[in-house]
Amino acid sequence: MADLRVPALRWAEPPHGPVLVLLDQTRLPAEEAEYVCTDVPALVAAIQSLVVRGAPLLGIAGAYGVALAAARGYDVPEAARLLAEARPTAVNLARGVWRAEAAHRAAGGDGPAAAEAALAEARALHREETEASDRMAALGAELLAELLPGGGYRLLTHCNTGALVSGGNGTAFAVVAAAHRAGELRRLWVDETRPLLQGARLTAYEAAREEMPYAVLADAAAGSLFAAGEVDAVLIGADRIAADGSVANKVGSYPLAVLAGHHGVPFVVVAPVSTVDRETVDGRGIRIEERPGHEVTEIRPGAPVTPVGALAYNPAFDVTPPELVTAIVTERGVVSPVDRGNLAEVCSRSRSTES
Repeated sequence: MADLRVPALRWAEPPHGPVLVLLDQTRLPAEEAEYVCTDVPALVAAIQSLVVRGAPLLGIAGAYGVALAAARGYDVPEAARLLAEARPTAVNLARGVWRAEAAHRAAGGDGPAAAEAALAEARALHREETEASDRMAALGAELLAELLPGGGYRLLTHCNTGALVSGGNGTAFAVVAAAHRAGELRRLWVDETRPLLQGARLTAYEAAREEMPYAVLADAAAGSLFAAGEVDAVLIGADRIAADGSVANKVGSYPLAVLAGHHGVPFVVVAPVSTVDRETVDGRGIRIEERPGHEVTEIRPGAPVTPVGALAYNPAFDVTPPELVTAIVTERGVVSPVDRGNLAEVCSRSRSTES
């Protein structure tokens, strides 16, 4: 798989002190520009403005944020709190933050040794997510071969799930890429993903770099594709998966699941175990982030598409119940049928089963 010319995230140590360098996803596909964070408030702003986004990458960024605070002598517990609360739905963010903070605390909670411990933990998480991405791609490709034995897949995806959201090649998009490399991808249907167009801007950007056969469609056009028999499977990622298998993902995912169920099309979620929140009993317990209304009322900053003063409803995510999910692909195995027991069993497997 082609590497990004600018990595989605990297730790750097120039002479003036360590920094976290992000690929600014708000400026894609027009420009591959770097966004440099020298402190935690800058990283929080980057997270909230979607400069950096995607559940696995947010966990990595959060862990590096703790390391950045420690290396620069800031209040690490306060930095961890700010980072963990930056976006509420993606469980990976808080999980990565508290993992690095725990390593910092275990190493004494102060000084160079504790800072190095936090950085080592962030790097370990980064490696784990990279390895998980490769494993999910392999397992997802095997699942597609079982579900669609004829090959020549026409796959529909929503939002963005490639290298831009992961330490590795991504989640759902990594499975698509594996199918493409095997010569089995007939068409990738890319939902534009309103209101911020992560599909049209980012997934299409990654698909073009991979020379995939793809087409972008308005979100509302998906129904006509299903009705015409042009979709063989839907593949999406996840920002949080509850203990019962309810899946929170970019808003618009739930309608796709309903369409897939009505038309008898597999609906597959690809996400690492780090996205599963077994402390949240079901989908009703998932807090859904409400984004600013101007993301809906403006096509871009300063370019309104609604009358002045129009109100907007802008939830960032919706929740798909487990009965509409054909399978959840994790790095530790495939959950199918999706229910509380099967999900718990897969998540409880040791990491050694991933190799």
